[in-house]
Amino acid sequence: MTGDTSIESLKGIGEKTAGLFHKLNIYTIRDLVQAYPRDYDVFEEISPISAIRSGERVIIKGKLVTSVSEKITRRIKLYEFSVADATGMVRVQFFNTPYIKNQLKKGMVVLLRGKCELRRDMMFLEHPIILSGTEYEEQKEVLQPIYGLTAKLSNKVFKKAVKQALAELEIPEYLPDWILEKYHFRKLDEAIHHIHFPENAEELQNSRHRLVFDEFFLFLLCLHQIKHNEIERPNQFQMIETADTARLIEALPYRLTEDQMKVYRDLQDDLCGQNMMNRLVQGDVGSGKTILATLALVTTAANGYQGALMAPTEVLAKQHFDGISKLAKEYHLPLKTALLTGSMTAKQKKEVYERIEKGQVNCIIGTHALFQEKVTYQKLALVITDEQHRFGVLQREALAAKGYNPHVCVMSATPIPRTLSMILYGNFHVSAIRHLPEKRLVIKNSVVDISFREKAYQFIYKHLKEGEQAFIICPMIESSEDSNLESVMEYAKKCREIFPEEVRIGVLHGQLKSTEKNQIMEQFALGNIHLLISTTVVEVGVNVPNATVMMIENADRFGLAQLHQLRGRVGRGEKQSYCIFINTSKKDLAKKRLKVLQDSNDGFFIAEQDLKLRGPGDFFGVRQSGEMLFDLADILSDAEELTLADEISKEILEIENWQDLPEYKALALRTQQEYGKFIDFPTI
Repeated sequence: MTGDTSIESLKGIGEKTAGLFHKLNIYTIRDLVQAYPRDYDVFEEISPISAIRSGERVIIKGKLVTSVSEKITRRIKLYEFSVADATGMVRVQFFNTPYIKNQLKKGMVVLLRGKCELRRDMMFLEHPIILSGTEYEEQKEVLQPIYGLTAKLSNKVFKKAVKQALAELEIPEYLPDWILEKYHFRKLDEAIHHIHFPENAEELQNSRHRLVFDEFFLFLLCLHQIKHNEIERPNQFQMIETADTARLIEALPYRLTEDQMKVYRDLQDDLCGQNMMNRLVQGDVGSGKTILATLALVTTAANGYQGALMAPTEVLAKQHFDGISKLAKEYHLPLKTALLTGSMTAKQKKEVYERIEKGQVNCIIGTHALFQEKVTYQKLALVITDEQHRFGVLQREALAAKGYNPHVCVMSATPIPRTLSMILYGNFHVSAIRHLPEKRLVIKNSVVDISFREKAYQFIYKHLKEGEQAFIICPMIESSEDSNLESVMEYAKKCREIFPEEVRIGVLHGQLKSTEKNQIMEQFALGNIHLLISTTVVEVGVNVPNATVMMIENADRFGLAQLHQLRGRVGRGEKQSYCIFINTSKKDLAKKRLKVLQDSNDGFFIAEQDLKLRGPGDFFGVRQSGEMLFDLADILSDAEELTLADEISKEILEIENWQDLPEYKALALRTQQEYGKFIDFPTI
């Protein structure tokens, strides 16, 4: 069995199950073993009922002292009973599980695992898992992997497939011996085995350290090789400034900030200067990067060229398209716009392809569909990527491989500390927008514990009654099989009980199809959904000025940078906005970190503090920054590995013709496999 073998070769994975893995972009054995767990689960000790605390996940053992009652309310069937031990009693609730009535009878002794919540002076255990004694003993004190799943694919099936693949797959080492020995890295096969099935936290940390290093190292080896080969390229599309941009700036209903004007000048100087643009524009959430992109596209169109704006999601692409088209019409700009996304029909795409090739459009806005093989540009001179991915950094090389050499501008909404920015964007000229536009009210922040949750619901409802909209971010990381999906859906059911019927509630999570996500976000943007309950997929979302309140559950599980990104979904209109962070941790470090968010709305300051306030074991939480989207590594949490990878990759590139030397052959081949479309080592 090799890494390229299809997952259908695994026992128990037929066409139907393989189709579920395909939804997660897992087609081969390599894909499967590189789909690392997103979290780990450890069974707690059995807790006396009197000792359980609200917000904690616990395991209790007790006797059913009542029969299971059934109650039907607004589309939800609620099953409830009481369990007691020698120390106290707790109410247990299940939702939409009719089999519970037959499975559990009064007088039975049960082992239950779930989250507790104090309501109306009574402790409730909500939708727990029922464990057998054997199951508990086997899994106690063992780290169990939890994978990112899709509907109908269970964690059990995923885990079994990984176990089988690892038993049969030979994983070759590609790091030279001197790196392994000098930095005490684990062998690659050991690291991959133990990231999936660690025996303890130390083993997991050592394995993760190696794999995180590898992700950064291969990326930086490619990036530094490009920098090594690169020289300033003469401007093939030298432009002249036109009156259209000045006219637009003058006519806008708001004044551009000093920072925006400086970035505007940088972009114009690049387009009209001697060398091709390769610029990174760093701007905080809501800092006004889109208008700057529009101005650069106007200059490009006025000079007779085509420009493209690539967004990370279809919803955002559509919003950019609508906004820029409206400006073009209102201010008589020389922009002929077109939208190109993956979900368009073949006929619609074909029409757009023809218009692009004939030069009938000069401002093309879309997703990755902009650079598929069927798209041929007539005069592509500028590409702007609003792209949260490591390949955004390599955009110029990706375009060059398709025969295009335009000006390149990458826009980033994640402020990155300068030390890390120099590593990742060393071949870019960097511009920054540090201040928000005028009239933008500062978001009011509040960090509270779970006892404040009911007041928070009342606060949200007050603003919904005033015609505003709200988000509740609900990561709710649990150990149950369809964890993320199930918990968000259960949370939504609870909210439908809490809020009156006239409140229209939408639910958004990663396991929905792209078309379903787009539809929900569009309905929210149109105001047809009042309250959106979502996982972090909303982090890169649309601009909804009417959304004024966000409540983030389990805020202590996130990095500050991601919390700041999420918070940026509100505060985009002229009304006062609010963000409520629910802290479920009692640790001082969690309180200290969340206080940074409570006291500041400056993304650059928050990113620096995020780096300083990292605690050990932070990788058990949710991914911090969406900026690079590595499989495992995170540029903020793993700054130490990033810096080390930077040093070693530069050291290797100082060796003349390193890729020809026997000890580096495997490394050169692995780099080519990962980043071959951006860089070619001709000797391989």
